[in-house]
Amino acid sequence: MCANYDPSKEIDFEAFSEFPRPTFDYPPETWKDYAAPILRMDGGKRLTDPATFGIVPRKHIPKGVKLFDTMNARAESIGEKRSFSGAWKNLQLCLIPCRSFYEPNYETGSPVRWRIGLGSGQPLALAGLWRAWNDPDGPSLSFSMFLGVQTVTWRNRLV
Repeated sequence: MCANYDPSKEIDFEAFSEFPRPTFDYPPETWKDYAAPILRMDGGKRLTDPATFGIVPRKHIPKGVKLFDTMNARAESIGEKRSFSGAWKNLQLCLIPCRSFYEPNYETGSPVRWRIGLGSGQPLALAGLWRAWNDPDGPSLSFSMFLGVQTVTWRNRLV
């Protein structure tokens, strides 16, 4: 399952013109707990917000609890897993703009990083869930990719 991706560069935001361009910096590759743009609706308003990858950021996992990753929400358990069910039930849906994402391929017996994106190089958007957190320096957002049965179909159409 996806562990990282390439968020669309600012110039790519022409493809998402109904949403504002990001007004914040973000790295060219996004990994767990890195901030990147998400596109979401709030009260009928289209927003482009910074959010950290992984719906439960590591800083919010209590000490003594085994670390777990929440970058990917699976269709078959999204409504049941505590990490995702609140956002799912509240329809906290978002789009994750990107140029490509990476999946491990194990055909050789070892994981080989495969880049998956549109053959044209144009940006695409992945389905996601977002969640708000109350941090000491103010509210923050986090997100997860929503991976379902359609991901396999999309993967076959990409690249």
